[in-house]
Amino acid sequence: MTRIGITGGIGSGKSTVSRYWSSCFDVPLLDLDQICRDLLVQGEPGWQAMAKRFGNRFFRDDGSLDRTSLRAALFANSGFRQQVDDILHPLARLSMHERISTVAARVVLVEIPLLCEAGWHQDVDRIVLVYAGAATRIHRIAARDAITTHEAEQALAAQWSLEKKISWADHVVDNSGVWPATCLEIRHLGTLYS
Repeated sequence: MTRIGITGGIGSGKSTVSRYWSSCFDVPLLDLDQICRDLLVQGEPGWQAMAKRFGNRFFRDDGSLDRTSLRAALFANSGFRQQVDDILHPLARLSMHERISTVAARVVLVEIPLLCEAGWHQDVDRIVLVYAGAATRIHRIAARDAITTHEAEQALAAQWSLEKKISWADHVVDNSGVWPATCLEIRHLGTLYS
């Protein structure tokens, strides 16, 4: 099995690229953001670990995670972000490997937003970086999440630059232009692993 790690930065379009590739070539796709969301459902291991470490700080009265306040704290405080990563990354990595082991396919796509930052390059066979310029990403984040430009800039600053991540990549998909051009790149790349 070839494990293709798809990464990029917030707002680069890695989820859109991953889903398109998966649908065009009928390739299984695992999404680490979804795995983390699953881990943070009330009662699940990530939720339990967060409650143990931070008490009720990021939980609503009904016990569900207050994702808005958590996201704001993550982007505003690098020390706090590291604490959360230390809690969730080992759980997410274990879940990722468990899910990969159940896939019966020659190729599996694994969307890992923080692949480089977390040092998970050994967990995949190829790395595909989805690229878009900072101005494009800031616009996308602000529109998608209904936040200010300043908040979008904070989100970008919380991650490594895409220029730094490029050195880790086996392939780069430029998603800064029109979508049909990106689709052609994905189709070309997909044929390499079909």
